[in-house]
Amino acid sequence: MTEQRLPRWPAAFAGVVAVGAAIATGELAAGVVAGVPSPVLSIGRLIVDLQPAGAKDIVVAIFGTNDKLALEVFVTLVALAIGAALGLLALRRLGLAAGVIAAFAVAGLIASLRDPDVSPAFAALAAGAEAVVGTIVLRRLLALTPASGTEASPDPRRGMPDWTRRRLLIQGGGLAVGSVAAAAFGRSLLEGQRAPVASAPLPDAPKPVVLPAGADLGLAGLTPIVVPNEQFYRIDTALIPPNVDVATWKLRVFGLVDREVELTYAELIQLPIVEQYTTIACVSNEVGGDLVGNAAWRGVPLRTVLDLAGVHANASQLVGRSIDGFTAGMPTAWVMDESRVPLIAVGMNGAPLPRAHGYPARLVVPGLYGYVSATKWLTELELTTLAAFDGFWIPRGWAKEAPILTQSRIDLPRDGTAQAGTVPIAGVAWAPDRGIARVEVAVDGEWREARISTPISSATWVQWRYDWAAIAGQHTIEVRATDGTGEVQTADHSPPAPDGARGHHTIRVTVS
Repeated sequence: MTEQRLPRWPAAFAGVVAVGAAIATGELAAGVVAGVPSPVLSIGRLIVDLQPAGAKDIVVAIFGTNDKLALEVFVTLVALAIGAALGLLALRRLGLAAGVIAAFAVAGLIASLRDPDVSPAFAALAAGAEAVVGTIVLRRLLALTPASGTEASPDPRRGMPDWTRRRLLIQGGGLAVGSVAAAAFGRSLLEGQRAPVASAPLPDAPKPVVLPAGADLGLAGLTPIVVPNEQFYRIDTALIPPNVDVATWKLRVFGLVDREVELTYAELIQLPIVEQYTTIACVSNEVGGDLVGNAAWRGVPLRTVLDLAGVHANASQLVGRSIDGFTAGMPTAWVMDESRVPLIAVGMNGAPLPRAHGYPARLVVPGLYGYVSATKWLTELELTTLAAFDGFWIPRGWAKEAPILTQSRIDLPRDGTAQAGTVPIAGVAWAPDRGIARVEVAVDGEWREARISTPISSATWVQWRYDWAAIAGQHTIEVRATDGTGEVQTADHSPPAPDGARGHHTIRVTVS
């Protein structure tokens, strides 16, 4: 039989199903056995680590907080496309195709070894199982193709059905459905397996923070002054939040210090506890975007812990390290400035720090974008110099020093429509840790001052409102803020990279 007579789509179908079965084997094993890595997450994390400059900006701009799901879908689709090519290769060289499947399993194994939750032995066994399952499924389905010679070909002149292809579709389809179910079940088990059984109790704050009167304007549809935990944005490099056992967790402080310090969680929360509202923001936030939020953070002042170690005068950079290897570096002078209170936070909005937001401890540093400060799942603090080390995002094209810019956003009216009459134009504005002194709104180019809510502190955002006498027609609405230093938000637009988006948030509204 010549190569020209060999069917192509059945072989490609067989390759797709085989690779899908191999992936499902790994996902199921990861959920059932602690220490086995998810192949999709392992490759996804490798892509995150190897991404070129500017990639984060593009992905977050397109997918926002769904960036991790988008990456997992991308990894899966690319793997299945490779599977289709392997199926075609297997028509001529089945052994080589099987070897490529094994090579990909080994690549996934190598990529997974940086995950602190992974057992190398279990990971190697799982990789072997993935390769074996993928190869067996590929062989089995290829044997059902008309070219295999194992089934009688139909006689088209007599209208007989092609039973071979039907069996291929039935068995392949069944395996595909089973693979999807197994992978989904494994992922659900993995999520539960990596979640702490119970959070450590939240330590009491001697002076819990209370919102001042007028801090929230109480306008329906306006972003609340305090964002609930479940609605708070999440941008980080962890495809699944790490599982941290608070009973064995330790925080190490080292580097350019008088003495190295190591604290257990119990020892950490015996230090003075404070609570404060702080607005944090992601540098990838576009003008008018929602990758910003305000919460009540409870924890230990960062300087209290640094003072235990004794920071050297030449230590110009503080580097926070996550348990999953992520690093963020910030100027030591920023965190040592008495005008602000950086925290090692263990609580958020009156509850233990959620796993997705860094349980059991994370950094919250007023005034700095998260990529240079807000280390989640914190495990180490290193004192070094600005020249000696670059945090995770710096080699990927982002600025090394990144104060949060003065920004404002329009929340209302929504959907670009309004009825004639008095229409509230409202939103939020922030400039941590300088505070907001003034917000102005322009309707069709005419600037008017808006009313702002009572500021909680200079480290938090405010709500603002302007009651507009709307008339029928098309209108352009623009907002700008002035921070506590008197600096007016620039109208010049720039993308998020390398140090934050600039420009006025502008919307078009149709009034009827």
